[in-house]
Amino acid sequence: MTLQKIRKFTLIISMLLFPITIYYFSPYLILMSAMQHIINGSFIVFLLMFIFGLFFGRLWCGFFCPTGGMGECFAQFSDKAPKQGWRNYIKYGIWLVWLSGIIICHVLGNGDYTVQPFFMTEHGISISDIYGYVIYYGIVILFLIPAMIHGKRANCHYICWMAPFMIFGYKLGRLLHLPQLKIKTKKENCIGCKRCEKVCPMGLNVSQLLEKGGIKSAECILCGECVKACTKNVLNYNFTNKR
Repeated sequence: MTLQKIRKFTLIISMLLFPITIYYFSPYLILMSAMQHIINGSFIVFLLMFIFGLFFGRLWCGFFCPTGGMGECFAQFSDKAPKQGWRNYIKYGIWLVWLSGIIICHVLGNGDYTVQPFFMTEHGISISDIYGYVIYYGIVILFLIPAMIHGKRANCHYICWMAPFMIFGYKLGRLLHLPQLKIKTKKENCIGCKRCEKVCPMGLNVSQLLEKGGIKSAECILCGECVKACTKNVLNYNFTNKR
C-alpha cells in the first residue's frame, strides 16, 4: 500500500469516527468547561496538537484530521486549490478571539480545577442524542460551503480553529531548532514541470518555495502529494533540525 493510500485511508477512518470524537475538537466545550475550571478533552487535544506541531508541523492535517477527511471528500465538488492571500489570516483572527475567550472564562470561572477528559460525553462518545447530530451536520455544512466555493481544503486555509495550534507549534520548533519533519528538496534536480504545484491541496507555489531552499511554509500539511507527483526525486521527507 502506497503512502497516499495509507493517508487517505486514515483520513476517511478519522472522518467516519467524527460523530464519536467531535466533542474532543469542540471550540465551544472548552469555553463551557473553562467557566467551571475543568480541563476537558478538547483542552487536552489542543495542547497535544501544539506539542505535536513542535516536531511534525501540520502532519495531523494531512493524515489524521477528521475535517481534513471531509476536505478530501468535498474536493469532488471543486477540485481547484484555494488561493493563497489575505483569506489565510481569517483563521488567525478566529483563533485569537476564541483563545481570548478561553482565557477570560478561566479567569472568571469558579471552583477548583479538575481534569475531566470525557466532559459532556456519554461513556466517551460525543454524539448520543438528536441535539448532537444537529451540531455534527451543522459543522459538516460549515466545512462544505467553503470547499464548494473556494476549492479543496478551503476550510484548512480559512476557518480551521485547530490549525493555529500546530502552526505556532511548528514556528516555535523552528525557533528552538528542534528536529522536525519537513519536505527536503534537491533544487538541482528540478526541471520546472510544476507537477508538484498542480497536486498541492493547499495551493502552495512549490516551485517558488523550492527556489528559496525548501518547503518551509506553515501552510504545508506534509501530505506528500508533491513528493508523489515529482518524477525527478526533487522532493522527499526528512526529519531534521536544520532551519
